Amino acid sequence: MAMCVCWGPVVRVLVLQAAWALGGGQVRYSVPEEAKAGTVVGRLAQDLGLEAGEPEARRLRLAAQGRRASVEVSGASGALVVSSRLDREELCGKSAPCALRLEVLVERPLRVFHVELEVTDINDNAPLFPAARKNLSIAELSLPGSRFPLEGASDADIGANAQLSYTLSPTEHFMLDVKSSDENRKSLFLVLAKPLDRETVPVHRLVLTASDGGRPPLTGTMELVISVLDANDNAPQFNQSVYKVQLPESAAEGTLVVRVSATDLDEGLNKQFSYSIVSSVPAGKRDMFTIDRKTGEIRLVGALDFEDNIFHEIQIEAADRGTPPLSGHCSVELEVVDVNDNAPEVWVTSLSVPVPEDAAVGTVVALLSVSDRDSGANGRVRCAVWPAAPFGLVATFAGSYSLVLREALDRERVPEYEVEVRAEDGGAPPLRASRGVRVPVSDVNDNAPAFAQAVYTVLARENNAAGAELARLWARDPDEAGNGRVSYSVAEGGVGGAAVGAGWRPASSYVSVDAESGRLWALQPLDYEELQVLQFEVRAVDAGEPPLCGNATVQLFVVDENDNAPALLPPAGGGPGPGSAGEAASGPGSGALWAWAAWGAPAGQVVAKIRAVDADSGYNAWLRYELWEPRGKGPFRVGLYSGEVSTARALEEADGPRQRLVIVVRDHGEPSRSATATLSVSLVEGAEAALAAAGSSSSSSSSSSGAGLRPGAGAEGGAAAAAATATATATTNVWLVVAICAVSSLFLLAVVLYGASRWAPRAAVLSGPGPATLVCASEVGSWSYSQRQSRSLCVADGAGKSDLMVFSPNFPPPPGPAAKETQPEPPALLDTPFNTCMSIDSLMEVPENFFSKNPKIVLYTRRKPVPIAIRDILTASLQLDV
Repeated sequence: MAMCVCWGPVVRVLVLQAAWALGGGQVRYSVPEEAKAGTVVGRLAQDLGLEAGEPEARRLRLAAQGRRASVEVSGASGALVVSSRLDREELCGKSAPCALRLEVLVERPLRVFHVELEVTDINDNAPLFPAARKNLSIAELSLPGSRFPLEGASDADIGANAQLSYTLSPTEHFMLDVKSSDENRKSLFLVLAKPLDRETVPVHRLVLTASDGGRPPLTGTMELVISVLDANDNAPQFNQSVYKVQLPESAAEGTLVVRVSATDLDEGLNKQFSYSIVSSVPAGKRDMFTIDRKTGEIRLVGALDFEDNIFHEIQIEAADRGTPPLSGHCSVELEVVDVNDNAPEVWVTSLSVPVPEDAAVGTVVALLSVSDRDSGANGRVRCAVWPAAPFGLVATFAGSYSLVLREALDRERVPEYEVEVRAEDGGAPPLRASRGVRVPVSDVNDNAPAFAQAVYTVLARENNAAGAELARLWARDPDEAGNGRVSYSVAEGGVGGAAVGAGWRPASSYVSVDAESGRLWALQPLDYEELQVLQFEVRAVDAGEPPLCGNATVQLFVVDENDNAPALLPPAGGGPGPGSAGEAASGPGSGALWAWAAWGAPAGQVVAKIRAVDADSGYNAWLRYELWEPRGKGPFRVGLYSGEVSTARALEEADGPRQRLVIVVRDHGEPSRSATATLSVSLVEGAEAALAAAGSSSSSSSSSSGAGLRPGAGAEGGAAAAAATATATATTNVWLVVAICAVSSLFLLAVVLYGASRWAPRAAVLSGPGPATLVCASEVGSWSYSQRQSRSLCVADGAGKSDLMVFSPNFPPPPGPAAKETQPEPPALLDTPFNTCMSIDSLMEVPENFFSKNPKIVLYTRRKPVPIAIRDILTASLQLDV
């Protein structure tokens, strides 16, 4: 006995699990109607396999249905309890069994369970007759066995509770005959058992009792008042006792249902009769039909509804005009045929939005319920979703669907979907219904910031103010909120910087970028002589989790300003250099130099050469030399661009023993800067000048002219040296004269060879092998070749810079077809005069129509400007006099 008590609950659980498996995952409960509120129908949470506390944590609940279910789920215990009055007749009518289909939802994860609740019938409705009193008239001559139809009672219950039995109060003249056409319908007839005698008993009062099959049974009664009539002893007779008809529920008003026919064997008034409708089942539907009293045509005057009633029974009476009148009866059984007159209905029972854009394929977005009140094929519903992507429908149970994700989402492409669930039944023609579902997509950080350009080129003038705005960078992030909020920074860690002297400085020491706006600021003034190009990376990082970033390279080119004055170089030989430089307008200082010149020297003879260099570039470093003193027509002149001091005419004794020259060196900047040099030229005899030149050549390597150039030691020192040299020369023998002639010959040969090398073709300079030569644009539109590059185009004495500067005269393009060229042109070369940096070797790739727009350029060397054709540069056929 103890074993039975212990194993009892286990056996019940096993039986419940077996029933769950056989039922395909559906829980079934049964509850009697009229159960009190709070009655526990079943332990739903336990039957669904939920642990204690899970029903409330996972929000176990019933999904909303189209009609009231009268039950609810207890949040604490998870039990299914009665919430309001359960009336089976109200819920299901005469349908049996009365099953309510419920959907139960749980969350985390979202699941749906289907529960079938059967409401069982109790005997709570007593049989009910159409009227409490029924009057009958029966002819006195009626023969025993005559039958008179009676209208039976109806019971709203079903099953045994609706099985009615009839009894008649005791009488010797009448008996009750009950015939069952089927299990649900019974025909009652009052049968005359004994001939009537109106004079004995003119009126018979009987009680008809109807009892149902419930326990205990309930009863209903109707009083029969039977009046005995005399004479007319033949009642009308129908040719059929039962007429069976089928009509579609869509039949219009006025439709002929059936035509009944009866005959009467009497004659005269007793033979004339009229038709009438006595009663109908179900009760209350009598007004839906009308009958022609003469022809017996029954027509429809109301609307049929298959979903309301599928069967109608009409009792027809034919009553003659005899005295007393006699009547015959028949019944019309009308079966209603279903038509597709109900569209499907779609409900959204649960919706989980918004959906993250990284949601996995198969994620359940919504639960839907679909139903159709029609039957058969008219009630079978097919569902589809539009648009077909990225969502789809999955059938989970009869009439239940899940809206699931079929494809990956992208909020940046489609931020919200309007999904339409379409339902169509199987009728002909089919009826359709739809339900719109709005599905917003939530953002995730799946897009990195992207700059509009991979490389930004920024031009900044040197000596700019600290804090000046250089450029504005912008990166786009299509994400929203924090995922799309971008902050900017200069990338560190060796990504960008500049070599300064012997060290290296990071880019962040020069520039800074505003974290929010992307504005690029200068942290300090820039110096072109220190830094020409600064390349670094700017990083854009969003505020997502995890953050994503994008990079852009910034190339900052420093544009030269004329902030350096020319600097005089010391003479070849290592002596101290000339004096300080200053602004042209500020009264320059002077540096003392001296040189020898012979009386009678012809015009154009080079006496000395002034050498200077400018730390700037381009126009700012292009120097010109001017003779400041003496003004007017003096015996000397200075080369404008070479700095060579030469005789302007033949020197005479009238010019004096010494000439003092003040030479100003200026650049081409705006404003220009300058330096001055003072040159003292001593005029001596030709032999003394030759000896002085020889002495200069032996003590140091001089300039190409061979003229002596020494730091000035005063006029008295020069005169004393000249006198000493003259005395020594007078005592020199002929061998010394021969030696001097030999030295002069060698010097002349050197000059000839030097001139030949100067005028020889320089094709190797422009087109020879080696690394590419870079030609850069300055702010004034020039191309400058700097000594910092790998190849020199110009040869000058000393350590001065060798700059090749090319300027476009900007001639207008010649008329003709060349000016109407439609082929795309490189804008850097064709639209503006030399406004970019390029390799000289790449000039070979210049488009043909470039020459029509720039037919001439000017090549500036250290000596003088030389106008040449650009094709001469490309073919290297030009000899440069440098």
